[in-house]
Amino acid sequence: MEIKKYIESGVLESYVLGSASEEEIRQLLLLKRQYPEIQDALFQLETDLETLARHISIPPPPGMFEKIERGINALIVPGDTPPISDRGANNRHYYNNGNQFIEVEAESSQMRVHKAWRWIMAGVFVLGKIFLIAAIYYFLENHQAQEQIQQLKTELKQYHK
Repeated sequence: MEIKKYIESGVLESYVLGSASEEEIRQLLLLKRQYPEIQDALFQLETDLETLARHISIPPPPGMFEKIERGINALIVPGDTPPISDRGANNRHYYNNGNQFIEVEAESSQMRVHKAWRWIMAGVFVLGKIFLIAAIYYFLENHQAQEQIQQLKTELKQYHK
């Protein structure tokens, strides 16, 4: 196997990007130990991809890290014990928050839908029924027309005899 052709075959790129098959990975790791050229090419490819990622990355807006840190710190109450979860009746969880309990509904048997989607779904349902009725009507019309055509063909055959 020619090493230069193997390096240019794209196996190294698929390995670095995580899309290589198990067999390709096994073969690459074996050849990497045997040939320093493959190890050097793999290192160069990883370095190039890291450099490319740094150049095309977009830094977050100024103050974003502080905003995230403040949000996390607002969630953490110093000295507070971890919440105690107790499953009550009707699939509801009760969390101990200091001296009071907060009721949180864990699971619901109903799905909540925004009002606009309700109207859209109702319209889709009505249109579906209209299309179903139209399909049945045109199917029956087509069936009746096919019977008439068949009857006319038999009459023509009888007329020509």
